[in-house]
Amino acid sequence: MSDFRRVLIAGTGPSAVQLAVMLKSHFHCELGIAGRQSSRSELFFSSVRQSGLLLRADVQNAKHGLLAGACVADDLYEGYESVSGRWSTLILSVTTDAYLDVLGQLDNEVVRSLACVVLVSPTFGSGMLVSGYLRSIQAGAEVISCSTYIGDTRWREKEPSGHVVTAGMKKKIFVGSDRQSSGNAVMLAGAIASFGIEASITGATLEAETRNISLYVHPPLFMNDFSLKAVFDEPASKKYVYKLYPEGPITQQLIRELLAHWKEITAVLKALNIKGVNLLKFMTDDNYPVRPESLSRRDIENFEQLDSIHQEYLLYIRYASLLIDPYSEPDEQGRYYDFSAVPFKPLFMNREGCLDIPRMPKEDYYRLKIIQGIARRTGTDCPTIDRFLGRYENKIAEVANKRKGEPLSPAFAVQHFEEPLSIIFRGIEQLLPKRFCSTSFHKT
Repeated sequence: MSDFRRVLIAGTGPSAVQLAVMLKSHFHCELGIAGRQSSRSELFFSSVRQSGLLLRADVQNAKHGLLAGACVADDLYEGYESVSGRWSTLILSVTTDAYLDVLGQLDNEVVRSLACVVLVSPTFGSGMLVSGYLRSIQAGAEVISCSTYIGDTRWREKEPSGHVVTAGMKKKIFVGSDRQSSGNAVMLAGAIASFGIEASITGATLEAETRNISLYVHPPLFMNDFSLKAVFDEPASKKYVYKLYPEGPITQQLIRELLAHWKEITAVLKALNIKGVNLLKFMTDDNYPVRPESLSRRDIENFEQLDSIHQEYLLYIRYASLLIDPYSEPDEQGRYYDFSAVPFKPLFMNREGCLDIPRMPKEDYYRLKIIQGIARRTGTDCPTIDRFLGRYENKIAEVANKRKGEPLSPAFAVQHFEEPLSIIFRGIEQLLPKRFCSTSFHKT
């Protein structure tokens, strides 16, 4: 009997709706959606109930048509504590820093009845975190990590509802399980492939989690002085994430830090006996391709063997080549689609009336603190990661002090994430040589 026969999705964002349509279409399963109680999720639940639990996904590009469709949910749960019954699979379609909160709010008996937990867009170590939590409450569910979400999904209208549109689709997704020879991983990869996305099964959750491009590029792109000012200080003119300086943050120094950051993550992976990635090949083949006239196949394949200056040169070429979409059709003036015109999102007032930090870089802070903790645990130096975090933490402290007395979200507090790190540390004990086993965790 399939472990995808009764599927519960945790999360009420656009991705949850798209996943619901896909899972219902492929597995013909009973499907429920649960979310936390908040003013934002209240809009979602109200809209979905008014539509008779109808969920609908459209696509912006006709070539992604397999993702389009509609379905009717079988259950809705406002508040995770209200979930009841036996569910075979839980899909965690929430931010990575919310995994423990969601699992902790679900009734333990509901969690113990699960056969499988799927992490939609985890960060490095998330699989071990969830596996460790499940063991702590005597739950035996398999944990599967996907390298990333399937694309770029937004609300059809501005407000949350059961109607979304997917504007972009990933070329490839990696799937890894904490079980050997996982039938569930094979079934999930097959489901992903049926929608036109290449799916590859890795050896473990950690390996799949390293195949997320955000892990390598977001910290250098967002945790530099230029980008932090664009997010926190309301600059006079709009600034763009992927543009060259002065329109954006990309400079010689940023590229140097991007390369150093990748090398530090690679060193952590080596300490855990996990194969790293060829950064340039991963960027080009599994994410956004550039014209062969811009980057040769030889340079892409041999990137890891080149000296640092050569690597920096190639990375700069890669970003310069993607200022426009090199595969778009030019207009009458010969201009190509302005692919890099992604503006920084500034601070905003959330629905609870508090000043908040946008998802990027807020999620990247959690991601990077976890990597820093694992690096400490393995005895791996990470000065570039330390520098990124120092800049970010100094900035949030500066803004919190400047706006003292105003309602601020918890995101403005420096955090150490000791609970998730302690669980992850227990999980990686078996991967570490004995010389690391006595290393203790210290706040950083």
